[in-house]
Amino acid sequence: MPYTAQKPGGHHDPEELRARIPGWGADVDPEDRPAFPREQPGIATGAHWTMPEQQNWTSEREKSVEHERLTPVFGTAQPLRGVSGAIRRYAYDRYSEGQAAHWLLLLAGDRVESTGAHLRSFLTTRPDDPVTQSGIFGERGRHPISSRLRPGRVDMKHAWLDPILVVGPWVLAAGLVFQAVRMVARLGRRS
Repeated sequence: MPYTAQKPGGHHDPEELRARIPGWGADVDPEDRPAFPREQPGIATGAHWTMPEQQNWTSEREKSVEHERLTPVFGTAQPLRGVSGAIRRYAYDRYSEGQAAHWLLLLAGDRVESTGAHLRSFLTTRPDDPVTQSGIFGERGRHPISSRLRPGRVDMKHAWLDPILVVGPWVLAAGLVFQAVRMVARLGRRS
């Protein structure tokens, strides 16, 4: 059962670990470890905690592969759904939180979700507007050009990339729509 004072896993021979893992055991000496007294059983620290009652759930929930079960309390406001949910579920089912693949898949799921939200916005009466939502009009009267070009700005190294990342997907989407309409028009002329 996770969330206990006992350390998980079996005990390994320190000499075997030292031979197999370079640098293993560098902090084994209790004098070198400031948290050492708190790690010993039976030392009164004044902390007290009891396991909360397990929250009920009806649908499948994501949990890290490092844990045997869900945490006692968890959020239910944003259930996983669609393609982005499948990507996130795969990240939790397949990879440990210590692996880059886990986090990269979660980022990919977020990008898929945000792209879907942008596309769904076109079906509403108020679609997304990349110009006004970027906050560019909030800079009027505050020297937007000169403040961006002054020496010493940390973000000048990637400032050239920002317009490409912000406007690029919109230009790409417009190009794809144009090509699709053009292809449909050509097919219509041939029939």
